[in-house]
Amino acid sequence: MYEAGQDPYCYPGTTVLKNRLGLRTQAELQAFEAEITAQRAAEPLPAGRLSYAHYKAIHRHLFQDAYSWAGRIRTIRIAKGANAFCYPEHIEHAMCRLFTELAGQHHFHGMDANGFAQNAAHFLAELNAIHPFREGNGRTQLSFLTLLAERAGHPLRLERLTPQEILDAIIKSFGGNEKPLCKVLGRLVG
Repeated sequence: MYEAGQDPYCYPGTTVLKNRLGLRTQAELQAFEAEITAQRAAEPLPAGRLSYAHYKAIHRHLFQDAYSWAGRIRTIRIAKGANAFCYPEHIEHAMCRLFTELAGQHHFHGMDANGFAQNAAHFLAELNAIHPFREGNGRTQLSFLTLLAERAGHPLRLERLTPQEILDAIIKSFGGNEKPLCKVLGRLVG
């Protein structure tokens, strides 16, 4: 769970996010969220140009049944442990910069598998550090990365994905070490 001060996204006196079903326990909300986002992820994702707007549309698609704010940028500061994510007042600029860079690199199209893995690892590390949504960043990142890899000619072999391994690699990338994330992505595209 994310750490936040007075969190307007949560029910008063709790860390449970306000949700469309009115679920009041973390266990119920996590179970519902896992079920509904898996269902939504199995559906065709919104069409788009791998842009910032497309990224927000993917979040909205995945989380529309759970949260009224799905697809909208968070308005509070959040952290995991000692790691603070991008402050909300800087998210818009950081996301525009990141997606402009992605477009400038032609969405990694035409790169070999190693080049794709290196560039995708850097993109994912930056995206994770920004953490634009109050919840659902990891699932949105993976859905977007799947589309990005397909369009770049390097479809992901998700059956090779170990959730704990990619989580550990993402955490290391937050500290500046992108090599483990590059290795994980290299195995998924190789």
